[in-house]
Amino acid sequence: MATEEIIAYYAETAGRAIRPDLVFATSLIESNKVAIDCGCGAGSDIAYLRKEGFIVYAFDIEEESIKICRERFKGDESIFLSQNSFSSFNYPQSALVVADASLFFCPKTEFEKVWNKIHDSLTTDGVFCGSFLGSKDTMAGPSYDKSAYWSNILTFEEEDLWSKLKEFEILKFTEHNVAGKTAQGLPHQWHIYSVVAKKSNEKVQRTVKKWC
Repeated sequence: MATEEIIAYYAETAGRAIRPDLVFATSLIESNKVAIDCGCGAGSDIAYLRKEGFIVYAFDIEEESIKICRERFKGDESIFLSQNSFSSFNYPQSALVVADASLFFCPKTEFEKVWNKIHDSLTTDGVFCGSFLGSKDTMAGPSYDKSAYWSNILTFEEEDLWSKLKEFEILKFTEHNVAGKTAQGLPHQWHIYSVVAKKSNEKVQRTVKKWC
């Protein structure tokens, strides 16, 4: 059952601006417009993907998320919603997999299996667009309230990520390491790696890196 904090988070993010990485990723796909939204939350990315003509398979572990999305997208037969975890979801073949601020909460023991499923679900030249939590983020530290939000926190060091991405062509790789405040006015250190990558049949080297 979703906590009050999670429900408030859904309300805050339902109409959030679409991240430039997702706009870029969708621009790369001209045919076979099928997308998976991993951890769909209140459905902001689903709404954008549908506007761009994608059939969308979306899942979230939270019942409240799926309830919100079913009401929000009622009658849209090109959206397929299910309550699932990363490991229990049945990944269809797709041209795009979106995992924005969701793999942060994949249990560490399940990540390899989940990552293989994501990779295998992508068609030839399919695109992954997602983010990974860095070790310096406030969520990785002792002040993060696991009882209020999600208990599993998965972090990566940069070198580990490059290893995970060896079967992808890296189109964008951005490290965000900035201090600021949350919507609730609380101080927060964001440390996030954002990635847009195309599935490749060959192991590739670093191609693009941007710091901000």
